Amino acid sequence: MRRIIIVAFPGVQALDVAGPAEVFAQAGGYEVRVVAPALEPLPTGSGYAIVPELALSDVTGPIDTLLVAGGAGTREAFAAEELVGWIAATAPRAHRVASVCTGAFLLARAGLLDGRRATTHWAWCEELARRFPQIEVDPDPIFIADGRLRTSAGVTAGMDLALALVEEDLGPRAALAVARQLVLFVRRPGGQAQFSAGLAAQAAVRAPLRELQAWMTDHLTDDLSVPALAGRAQMSERTFARAFRRETGGTPGDYVESLRVERARLLLETTPAQVDAVAAACGFGTVETLRRAFARRTGVSPSAYRSRFAEVTSP
Repeated sequence: MRRIIIVAFPGVQALDVAGPAEVFAQAGGYEVRVVAPALEPLPTGSGYAIVPELALSDVTGPIDTLLVAGGAGTREAFAAEELVGWIAATAPRAHRVASVCTGAFLLARAGLLDGRRATTHWAWCEELARRFPQIEVDPDPIFIADGRLRTSAGVTAGMDLALALVEEDLGPRAALAVARQLVLFVRRPGGQAQFSAGLAAQAAVRAPLRELQAWMTDHLTDDLSVPALAGRAQMSERTFARAFRRETGGTPGDYVESLRVERARLLLETTPAQVDAVAAACGFGTVETLRRAFARRTGVSPSAYRSRFAEVTSP
């Protein structure tokens, strides 16, 4: 049995604890223990409290994974010398050390992320980098593995991290089985961006442009040129282009490309479709157009991306 110690505190984000705990429980072969500074109910701000199984002082024996949760209470936990000191003292005896969301601040405070590459919730990456310039903070990935250290983005990304740990321990088929059991739409690899293209762009203020953004996502193989989109929005091309940039923060062409590359990533991860079929399904005119756009936005070719991130299909 691999022993998982999840560190919580008053004001912890409930899903930072429950999400990974459920992944490990579904996988089997893990002993999960939620621990806290004191053996008392922990308010979460979600309408219920979490009751830890152990106080920090009661944690003994070997630890496979020490996982520190985050949440609104991180600021107070950050200043709690006893908690931070315990994390620093306990981490060396753990096989792996990980954080979910703003739990990265506690790992950083304990000196565990110095010289490492790490991430946290997108809204706090800039603050983490400012406070700890010795850490290479990457705001994009869902989770990052650096040696025996693991850090993840916010909230549900903790489940993606836990699935990755299950895959390390039990293999990809076990991780995929857990993802299916928990009805997760897709098991996201760590290299995926925290934001989908639709979330990363600003929602337009004008209703016609907002509706157009939603329509574009479902019609990637249609003509999405500026003239066609302007016509659909019932604007002149010049007015449309200016309004779209002003209200979304980018050009129509850039937005369309980001949507198409995102769809290509999903198809490469979850289907055996050939690259030319992926290009056609995403609205790219040619395979070469897909390759150029894909490399521009991900830094790798479609084939290299698939070899790294493709899911294993069940027998």
